[in-house]
Amino acid sequence: MHHAALIPWLDPATIIGTAGPWALLVVCFIVFAETGLLVGFLLPGDTLLVIAGLLSHPIAGSEHGVFGINVWFVALLIGLSAFVGGEVGYVIGHKGGPAVFERKESGLFSKKNVERTNAFFERFGGITVILARFVPIVRTFAPVAAGVGHMPWRKYTLYNLIGAILWGFGLTMFGYAIGFIPPVAHFVESYIDLILLAAVGGTALVTLWHYLRERYKAKKEAEAGHDVVTEAAEAQALTLDPEVFDRAPDLDGDGKH
Repeated sequence: MHHAALIPWLDPATIIGTAGPWALLVVCFIVFAETGLLVGFLLPGDTLLVIAGLLSHPIAGSEHGVFGINVWFVALLIGLSAFVGGEVGYVIGHKGGPAVFERKESGLFSKKNVERTNAFFERFGGITVILARFVPIVRTFAPVAAGVGHMPWRKYTLYNLIGAILWGFGLTMFGYAIGFIPPVAHFVESYIDLILLAAVGGTALVTLWHYLRERYKAKKEAEAGHDVVTEAAEAQALTLDPEVFDRAPDLDGDGKH
């Protein structure tokens, strides 16, 4: 196994012995935050899920990989985190109403992100809740937009469950399946510590990059004299009409459902 001399604490045996389930808890929280909190769009969820599945393969020191538990439990817990996050996002939107959108443009919020999410709902209807799982930014704002627009809770929860299974559980198992490709499996076993470093460091760097980029955009718009504050009337206008959630998808993009 290849070891990073400058970062001995990234040795898999050390991580398994000291971190244990905490590593999985961090992954689950990131997945929850990406769909349950409005700041979650800064987090790179897709890549993290695939890596989580990949790292669930048996390695030296653990028959269940870095997390120390069977991959089925890893995938189920990640899927559950995605589902709970979606439910929390819906509740925030439902209870907070249009006021949730009354914000000043910053690195953590953008009116354009809400408009982009609304465009998905306009095109795909309620099934957006499922499709949004695979679209960065949209998966963060879709639960809130559905809640603000008072999408029927039972219908939303069904779509949220399906999306959480396909995305959270599915991508994790996909990452695990990749590990059965001999060259990939050998690479993971040999360079597990560097992969962990890339996963942790990469997540932090991507998050910081997203944040700084959004902050830069907001600052430029403010300097240009653009309105960077979403007021009550604008926030109300961002609220989706409940009939949008019942539309059939416009799969070909011709404007006809």
